[in-house]
Amino acid sequence: MNIGYLGFGQMGSAVAEGFARYCDEVKSGAIRQYAYAPHQDKLRARAAECGVTPCADAGELVRGSDMVVLACKPYQAEAVLCGVKEDLQGKALVSVVNAWRFADFKAQLGDDVRVQCVMPSIPMKIAKGIVLLAEENDLTGEERALLRRLSEAVATVIELPEEKIPAATALCGCGPAFLYMVIEAMGDAGVKNGLQRRMAYELAAAALVGAGSMVLSDPAAHPGALKDAVCSPAGTTIRGVAALEDAGMRSAFIKAVDATLH
Repeated sequence: MNIGYLGFGQMGSAVAEGFARYCDEVKSGAIRQYAYAPHQDKLRARAAECGVTPCADAGELVRGSDMVVLACKPYQAEAVLCGVKEDLQGKALVSVVNAWRFADFKAQLGDDVRVQCVMPSIPMKIAKGIVLLAEENDLTGEERALLRRLSEAVATVIELPEEKIPAATALCGCGPAFLYMVIEAMGDAGVKNGLQRRMAYELAAAALVGAGSMVLSDPAAHPGALKDAVCSPAGTTIRGVAALEDAGMRSAFIKAVDATLH
């Protein structure tokens, strides 16, 4: 079984690296991973890091793959697909390209290419990702089972109607960038108040992981109630919460998510 990546930037390589590290079928060699990207030097370096075999030709990659992962930039997708349209016939195409929908692929490729749109996240490379699967697809049952099996080894898998994917992507796909900014800002605050920078980052990141785990541990848990439990009357935490409210923290995050959707 061969999986081929058309495009091998940050997202494609994160998916491949996660599979190579954590999926038994990939580690055993039962599933082999290949990748093509036009910048061959960068491709070879990144492929070596991820345990993926680089290919010099997109058509060769597609012809030799049982499942093709389209992992290029959205503005590149049409040209990439045009170049391999004939080679894709009869194959399964899994797209991680944001903004392209099932109907877009069908219009471009026809009904002889089976399509599944997916939105992964970078933390898949350390088996802490989220994978959004669009309910609209025409993979075979075997292909869909394989995709779920691989994804569940490195991520929480959530199936959604296609129209809900953009909003979900804003939270779990773009969200890590927003939260890295939170860790960086809290780290700066720690340094300002005398901590070594690495320790400040570790403390901020650990606090974020712990807080998220508390929310996930109980389906009935409400973030507001968990926040209230940390805030003693006239205490230090509630003063910090008030400062964040004064700075417009909630509004800033809502605007950030809105900005990704427009």
